[in-house]
Amino acid sequence: MELEKIKLLNDAIKNAKSIVFFGGAGVSTESGIKDFRSKEGLYNLKSKYGVEYETILSRGYYEYDKDTFFKFYREFMINLDAKPNYAHKYLAKLEKEGKDITIITQNIDGLHTLAGSKNVVELHGSIYRNYCEKCAKFYTLEDILKLDNVPICSKCGGVIKPDVTLYEEALNESAITKAIIAIERADLLIIAGTSLRVYPANGLIRYFFGDNIFVINKENLSLNNVKAEINDNIAEVFKVIDELNSK
Repeated sequence: MELEKIKLLNDAIKNAKSIVFFGGAGVSTESGIKDFRSKEGLYNLKSKYGVEYETILSRGYYEYDKDTFFKFYREFMINLDAKPNYAHKYLAKLEKEGKDITIITQNIDGLHTLAGSKNVVELHGSIYRNYCEKCAKFYTLEDILKLDNVPICSKCGGVIKPDVTLYEEALNESAITKAIIAIERADLLIIAGTSLRVYPANGLIRYFFGDNIFVINKENLSLNNVKAEINDNIAEVFKVIDELNSK
């Protein structure tokens, strides 16, 4: 545990007027959700379906084979047993205590919201929102789980698509705008649990014009102008910070 760097991050959080936490899949691994690109990540598993999992998460494949897409989606993208971990809970605690903090997440698991954070920008959507592609009728996750593998709208017979951004699809413009505004006005940017390989989400951090950047990631990102890079477990880092402030 890199205690001195964690203390620097703790001081930065205390002194910041506006914080952006930019998180990826690694934020939720302690909740039992696999990340994508690490050695044990989803994309490095042997596929059950004769096609790489990364390919299945594309718009083209969704259109080509909805049955396989939804089998994969239900098995790997919906994680009902997952609960917020210490990272989710501590960030929600900061907001509750009055900190101006925006969570910008690439995750679709909804764990930041479940932990209690209100100011959350979900760049890639959420498993909890689903819409008919024909009539746009809204369906909850509970609705989807009660339907057949390929969920069909009861109103018009259209396919109900999860409100998640697949490869080859554009990000939600409203989410991008909210993210850019938050990053531009922030004086502290925390980047955590992301490889920063997914475009265009990875390009958003260029809108941060300060030098108060901290990284929490198991793999070194080698970014420029970083105050400290903590190559450790994200949930454990925030647990240590919480303990430091409890003394």
